[in-house]
Amino acid sequence: MADVKPLVEVRGLAKHYERRGNPFVRRRGASDVVRAVDGVDLTIRRGEGVGLVGESGCGKTTTGRLLLNLIEPTGGQIVYDGEDLSTMNTTQVKEFRKRAQLVFQNPFDALNPRFTLYRSLVEPLANAGVPEDEHETRILRALERVHLRDAERLLDKFPHQVSGGQLQRIVLARALVLDPEFIVADEPVSMLDVSVRAGILNVLREAKQDLGLTAVYISHDLALVRYVCERTVVMYLGRVMEDGPTEDVVERPAHPYTKALVAAVPTPDPQQEHVALPILPGRPDATAVPSGCPFRDRCPEAHARCAEEVPAAHEIAPGHVVHCHLFES
Repeated sequence: MADVKPLVEVRGLAKHYERRGNPFVRRRGASDVVRAVDGVDLTIRRGEGVGLVGESGCGKTTTGRLLLNLIEPTGGQIVYDGEDLSTMNTTQVKEFRKRAQLVFQNPFDALNPRFTLYRSLVEPLANAGVPEDEHETRILRALERVHLRDAERLLDKFPHQVSGGQLQRIVLARALVLDPEFIVADEPVSMLDVSVRAGILNVLREAKQDLGLTAVYISHDLALVRYVCERTVVMYLGRVMEDGPTEDVVERPAHPYTKALVAAVPTPDPQQEHVALPILPGRPDATAVPSGCPFRDRCPEAHARCAEEVPAAHEIAPGHVVHCHLFES
């Protein structure tokens, strides 16, 4: 896909939050600023499935919301199909909303509990100005795409009257009802039973292939990302650590942080010898980002230069980039 025109281009993206609360009870060394995203460069090509992975607090969800223009960045630039999101007027933003959609993590929080499922599906169509006589056709088409059984029978029900798996299919249908070209799925199966996850993931894969969607999947689950994404971006404390084809990142991780993430993935093999997992000391803290490489205070291979400067990007294979001083010649 190297020759495919980018749909999304991100340069130096940052989102900082000011901390609130009692300053006298803060941890020593903590800053007044939370650096949720802190200088992300990212290019997403049309039709590509990109996974954003990392521990909780690494900036995945904030990055996804920035890509959809749901929150305003502190710095940097997001260009969507040649248009800078920060310069769009109200009309352009409304058009952008039709083209880009979010799939929420928790389906029970994603829908108004006082709305029937039908009303929840109609709402984005009405907001986008779709003629009323097209509503039913579009809704039934979206429900067919997500393989929801007895869909018409469920439309008059409220969210609490259906199962979590059915509800997540409704949330997916709502994201697809406007025929978007770009979706961000934030942990789309983390709230579901294992028995229904495969069905939802298959729906996501089919929708991407059939509709030519460009998709960003936010997850801490490398197995999920491997199943649905061609490319994986590993984040830590608001920065990109590694970016490359998913199979390369999973089979041949380069950054010490990526290696630790891959090693922690359980293998369903009862005959496999027990291997002690690498245990990273401490935990990520966006209020106390260390100087230089943000991972260096937990990295088993850190050296003096890691504290002095942020690592540059190094291409170690075609399309496979790692931000680490270990790869400097």
